[in-house]
Amino acid sequence: MSGDPGILWLEEVGAADVPRVGGKNASLGEMVRALSGAGVRVPPGFATTAAAWRALVAGSGIGGAMQARLDALRRGAASLAETGAAIRRLILDAGIPAALAEQIRAAYRMLAARQGVADPAVAVRSSATAEDLPDASFAGQQETFLNVVGEAALLDACRHCYASLFTDRAISYRDMQGFDHLKVALSIGVQAMVRADLGGSGIMFSIDTESGFPGVVVISAVWGLGEPIVQGSVDPDRYLVFKPPLGDPRRVPILEKALGGKARKMVHASGGTARTALVDTSRREREAFVLQDAEILQLARWAVAVERHYGRPMDLEWARDGETGALFIVQARPETVHGTRHAAVLRSWRLQAKGKPILRGAAVGEAIASGPVRVVRDAADIEGFPQGAVLVAEATDPDWVPLMKRAAGIVTDHGGATSHAAIVSRELGLPAVVGTQDATGLLRDGQVVTLSCAEGDAGQVYDGALPFAATDIDLDSLPKTRTAMMLNLASPAAAFRWWRLPAQGVGLARMEFIVGNLIKAHPMALLRFDQVRDREARRQIEALTRGFPDKASYFVDTLARGVARIAAPFHPRPVILRLSDFKSNEYAHLIGGAAFEPVEENPMLGLRGASRYYSDRYRDGFVLECRAIRKAREEIGLDNIIVMVPFCRTLREADQVLAIMAGHGLRRGEAGLQVYVMCEIPANVILAEEFAARFDGFSIGSNDLTQLVLGVDRDSAELAGLFDERDPAVKRMIADVIRRAQACGAKVGICGEAPSNHPDFAEFLVEQGIDSMSLNPDSFAATLRRVAEAEARLPQGRSGHPLPENEGQG
Repeated sequence: MSGDPGILWLEEVGAADVPRVGGKNASLGEMVRALSGAGVRVPPGFATTAAAWRALVAGSGIGGAMQARLDALRRGAASLAETGAAIRRLILDAGIPAALAEQIRAAYRMLAARQGVADPAVAVRSSATAEDLPDASFAGQQETFLNVVGEAALLDACRHCYASLFTDRAISYRDMQGFDHLKVALSIGVQAMVRADLGGSGIMFSIDTESGFPGVVVISAVWGLGEPIVQGSVDPDRYLVFKPPLGDPRRVPILEKALGGKARKMVHASGGTARTALVDTSRREREAFVLQDAEILQLARWAVAVERHYGRPMDLEWARDGETGALFIVQARPETVHGTRHAAVLRSWRLQAKGKPILRGAAVGEAIASGPVRVVRDAADIEGFPQGAVLVAEATDPDWVPLMKRAAGIVTDHGGATSHAAIVSRELGLPAVVGTQDATGLLRDGQVVTLSCAEGDAGQVYDGALPFAATDIDLDSLPKTRTAMMLNLASPAAAFRWWRLPAQGVGLARMEFIVGNLIKAHPMALLRFDQVRDREARRQIEALTRGFPDKASYFVDTLARGVARIAAPFHPRPVILRLSDFKSNEYAHLIGGAAFEPVEENPMLGLRGASRYYSDRYRDGFVLECRAIRKAREEIGLDNIIVMVPFCRTLREADQVLAIMAGHGLRRGEAGLQVYVMCEIPANVILAEEFAARFDGFSIGSNDLTQLVLGVDRDSAELAGLFDERDPAVKRMIADVIRRAQACGAKVGICGEAPSNHPDFAEFLVEQGIDSMSLNPDSFAATLRRVAEAEARLPQGRSGHPLPENEGQG
């Protein structure tokens, strides 16, 4: 073995030992040596060396025959399946050299002594010298054997591990990555089994796998052993954790907790030759989260520690022992998609026509694709897969990588963001919609569909070929401005897509989108459920709130996490959250809402904004909004959230709303809380000084301000020609409030689309010295350039007043 021992214990190896024990085992050893002090637990074990593999090949004399088989494949004289099968048979027939076999048995006995168990169950995993590298994941290319008990079973598992270096998928993947097959060696890792079959397990990434946002940890979890997650045969729970507050014990920075179906779990088999078995989960298991909050946070802290040690984003596997409750890291490897990407170009995709989705699932990537469906149910359907077709399957298998390379996109029935389909799709740059539940039943061969992963976390499948476009933004070419350029956002699921834009925060986060699209139920229907008479509304509310301690908690938790998710990618830059601004007719359309809303002739000027928050009809609902904001700021840790009061007609209204907020933990000035007011009513301009005494800033809502200054219904097609934010009366109002509010020390921004729709209006705002403009993401880059040009034309000394340094561009 060229002087290298056949066996090394994990504590004897580290990151520099990839050539000796492969990427997987080197990483495990590195964590044992370097991160045990940080509390990171790794199951004990040992590894065979690459030298042992080379000794097997040389001693058995099979190297020449292996090369001949590979040459035949390269010439087209043999198929991939024939080549793989022949080489695996060569390795299995060669067997394990006697000296190495004895070393493996001796190490197993020593592990047994350490564990205090006669024949401990072990996990036997392959670790190739070309895997788990920063630019190639080799996900699932070699075999893993779980619940291996006894020396004979261990040696048999080792033989099959060696043979799995030449699975069809491994051969194909090495060809794709440009590795020489015979220069890649295999090490085998043998670790004490964590009794995850009695507990749970999963995968986590120290980066958002879709957008590349580095500020979160993404965790997937299932009951039992973790193989079904990678296989994509089980829909896991999903947790999203915001990294910056993890060091503060007062915070619980969980941005998302999504309950997965978890219909089955993998456990240790009893009887027969199979070591593991898939069994159905109980209803209680399906309806419960695998991880408690404290466990979610512990795993996230470990992910941060591992990432910090390696200096790059990481892909980790974890397990929880069902007997002891202890958590372990069982694998760690570099994240290979975003971890190596340093592009200065942000590509944004959008559909150019609307359609009704026929399937929904988890979005993988951010792209859009269309093509004819090809349903693949097993390996026999792989042959003849057409280039550019949409692959539809229950779940993908590592053997399918050659097929996936020919696909335009992928749709699966099962699986989540950490399934094999998702991992390989990201590496290949393909959009995928996973976990749709019934794609193979609903879609048919030849049917043309469009996959969209450009609408947030939820991927959509549309019937037909919808037109779409991609826009590239050269981030390095974007100029800096004195005016703070911010974003308008509504969807928590889409917020991470824009983290790379040089926005100086969010100028308008629309709470009502979260209420309407995520919560869906009227807050008063949740608080006064006994007054909801509609049977269907009651059924829907019961379904939405299942698993929460009470219906109010459902509203508070869902809103808090939705708001926090919008705020997270911009932290510590400011995120201005507008309190709910539905009108009564819009509130009535929420589930259970009709019983709690008046019928108004003109809802635009009716019970909306500030007047709603202190009214008997809604005050208790507003208290829930306050509780959610406080939770997002203080418990989750997004203290960059600024609260904004919309449609505040009078000073008395302002005082009433501020008093209610203060009574529920949102007192202006405490814990750094700032409160803004929308400037969308002439009274806000006329009494600018008085409003400035009560609020920290103004955000001009140009649509409402224009309709109220000009007396024009903004929704009237008959009067559309009169509705213009550039009317002299409107511009005078805007110039007036900028000057007078700033003189009182208040900031002034605008959150309408007028600056992006009208370049001359943007220039007018710059000339008036506005502090900030907030824009939709798709118009951000173009408007930023126009504002920079307008600022350059200003006489020296005339400019807006940027936000304080800690609230500016990060």
